[in-house]
Amino acid sequence: MFMKDKIISSRFIRWLSSWKIVKYFSGHPFFSKFLNYEVISYLIVGVLTTIVNYVVYFLMPRFGTSGIDVVVATGAAWVAAVAFAFFANKIFVFDSPSWDRKTVMKELPSFITARLLSLGFDALFTFITIGRLHWNEPLMKILSNIFVLIANYAASKFFIFKKTDSGSDKTDNGLQKEDNEFDNTDNDLQKEDNEFDKDNKEFQKTDNENS
Repeated sequence: MFMKDKIISSRFIRWLSSWKIVKYFSGHPFFSKFLNYEVISYLIVGVLTTIVNYVVYFLMPRFGTSGIDVVVATGAAWVAAVAFAFFANKIFVFDSPSWDRKTVMKELPSFITARLLSLGFDALFTFITIGRLHWNEPLMKILSNIFVLIANYAASKFFIFKKTDSGSDKTDNGLQKEDNEFDNTDNDLQKEDNEFDKDNKEFQKTDNENS
């Protein structure tokens, strides 16, 4: 949460929030539902991921042979973009602070799998709609990218970086344990009071018999 608060309070975000168009959409009853930190930061990370992909792709030939295979350049660009997207989404978007081995080994393979599936969908969708059906190429590419964007967001939010209630459950269990201990102590005190009353009645009975 520290990173999130630091970003929100940054000078750039304050400057961006002062724009009239941002104020309009943030005050709109429908669009305001989508103008939250998570969605906006996810879109920003998406743009930066695309830039990383393009930069790596176009720089690859300069560091290799002039006739480097386009497939190799595409693969390297994809790997770099996915690696950047994983760390950026984990740190800045979905606020997953744990870096222990178990957590990372759960999140990273799931993230890569989701990206591979969305990549496969993009390739298949464009192959069918553009390559076979010869539909409008720009429009089909835009539709495919929108679906991929939404699918990757949903996968990251609800599966990969899903927040668990283990911390709150642990706190609740601790409070429940304290309540149980308090109840046990209260029961012990009640038991002692009952024994005291019993002894007091026996003493009064003995005293009455003597009198």
